[in-house]
Order: sequence, then structure tokens, then C-alpha cells
Amino acid sequence: MAGHGTQEHPHGADRLCEAGDRVYSRAVRRGRVTRVDADQVPCLLELALLHPDPDDMDWLVPTSPQEVMTRLLRGVYDEVSSSQRRVGSAVAAFEWYAGLGPSTQQSGGAEGTALRVLDGLSRIQAAMDEATDACTTEVLTVQPGGIRPEHELTEGLHRALALRGRGVRMRDLYTHVARHGQGLLNYLELMGGSVEARTLDEVIDRLILFDRTVAFIPANADRTLALELRHPALVEYLVTVFERLWRLAIPLTAPLPDTGIEGISHREQSIAALLAEGHQDAVIAERLGISVRTCRAHIARLSETLGAASRTQLGVRIAQVGLDAPRQPADATPVTLPGQESPTGR
Repeated sequence: MAGHGTQEHPHGADRLCEAGDRVYSRAVRRGRVTRVDADQVPCLLELALLHPDPDDMDWLVPTSPQEVMTRLLRGVYDEVSSSQRRVGSAVAAFEWYAGLGPSTQQSGGAEGTALRVLDGLSRIQAAMDEATDACTTEVLTVQPGGIRPEHELTEGLHRALALRGRGVRMRDLYTHVARHGQGLLNYLELMGGSVEARTLDEVIDRLILFDRTVAFIPANADRTLALELRHPALVEYLVTVFERLWRLAIPLTAPLPDTGIEGISHREQSIAALLAEGHQDAVIAERLGISVRTCRAHIARLSETLGAASRTQLGVRIAQVGLDAPRQPADATPVTLPGQESPTGR
């Protein structure tokens, strides 16, 4: 019977089959179920979710959900701990094997290594310092997100100053939101003419390129893993991406272009375009480098300005005034919003 149950119900307590879910839920609600009720779900007995009632062996009583959850979490913890131990053993073993080969310098980055995984902030920091020391001409960076936190700017300041001291040219791309950060403005003032910055509505994920020979990109969401890339084709591709974004970007010292629509800011125009593409608030906020709360405040202002009483109506209004279309030149004819008179009075 147990073997049959394993074949028919190949699952754990965290993902019960439909019949098992139904019987276990009934047992929890009523306090017990008959053995007949459990005949078709041997998985519940195998997983110890049901057990015999000591006062009446014709009935089965459920294991409490809290106990089941504790058991599951303990199992997950054991699996994670085991995986961490295996990762540590693998890294230690292959670092030992690597030490058996010819001596190579990993600071200029082991020229034969096209891709290196950097695990942990200390390794990432060390690799960045090595690349900084070796850099002689140019650094290109893309910095996504909104206003740059002071601690991020401070952490990279020593590298930037070392580069400036050697006459290295630096170009940085940010989102438009970063313009409002005083910390960034102070950093650029300190660096003087050695750093040129431009901004866009959206940028790609973080990218740092040294001398067009080595690139660093994040390898996970929290940026505790990074990739060091030295393959010429990959690096050249990333340089091309950067240069195309750079040509589209607006110098930090120049004002953002007027939208040509009275009462609608440049940021609200960007939000409107993303709304027209069907994106949710959280996605829009992430892409523009603002908080969800700020994004929703802008959407509320858009609705008020365009006279929209609902999200559906807002989408219609956005299309009507052309906010879902490519931006018009600065000297284009201003758009007349619902309820406003046209410039000609007609």
C-alpha cells in the first residue's frame, strides 16, 4: 500500500495533491476523519499528516499545521545548509586545483580568463580595485536606480580619485531622477572635469568598463555576485551599448526638454508612456528609479491634469494627447488638454 501511494502521490507535505488537500483540510476543520475517508490518499499517512486516533482506531486525527510547518522549515534549512557546505567544498577544492597550475596574475585579470565569477562583496571590491589600478585611459559606468545613496558614492570615491590622479577620463550614465541627489552633485564638483555625466529616463543594469578591456556586471539581484568579463567580443558589445545610450542621454548640466504639454512634467510623460505599454506601478517605479509611492503620486497628478476618473480612462486620455507616442521636438505645436482652449482660441 505504501509503495502504491508513493507512485500515485509523488509529492511532499508542501504541495499536497488535490485529494490530499481536501481530506487534510476536512480533518483540520473537524478534528478527525474516518479511515475510509483516507483510503484514497495514502500520502497523508506516509507524510505523517494523519495518524490513528488512540481512542478509536477507526478514526484518524491530523497533525497540527504548526507542527507540519516546523517540520518543513527544518527540512528546508537542512537542505540550504547542505548546499552551502557543498558550495564551500567545491570552491575550496577547485581553488586548490587551480593552485597546482602555472602561476598566473589575477590582478590585471588573468588575461586568459574570459569570464570570472566574483562571489561576495570583498572579492568584488578586490577585483574592482585591481582593475582601477590597471586602468590608464577610460572608465565607462551605468548607474541604475534613483538618487545615489551617500554611502555608495563614498565607497567608490577612493577609486575615482586615483583614476583622476592618472588623468583617466570617466563617463557616467544615470537616470534623470539622480539629478535631484545633492550627493551626486557634490561628487561631480569634487571630480571636476575628469567626470562627465548624462541622464536618461531608463538605463540598463549596473555596468563598469575599464579601458574597453574588462567589464563588471551584477550576477544576482542583491549584487553579492558579479561577473568579470574579459572576452573581447563581449566587452566590445557592452561598449557599443554604452555608446548608443550615451548619444541618447542628456548632459547633467543641461535642463530636461519641455514636454510641450502644459501641466505635465518630463517624468510624468515617461510614466504615461510606460502606463500605455501596460506596465504595473512597481515595474514603472523600478525602471525610472523612483519609489512606488512617488510613482503613484505622479499617476494621480496625471489623472487630474488629463481629467481622467479611472485607470481605464487615463489610458484613453494618454493616447488622445499623444503621450503614448514618441516625444515631439521642443518647437512642436503645444498639445491642448481636455477642457483647455487651444492657443488660437478655437
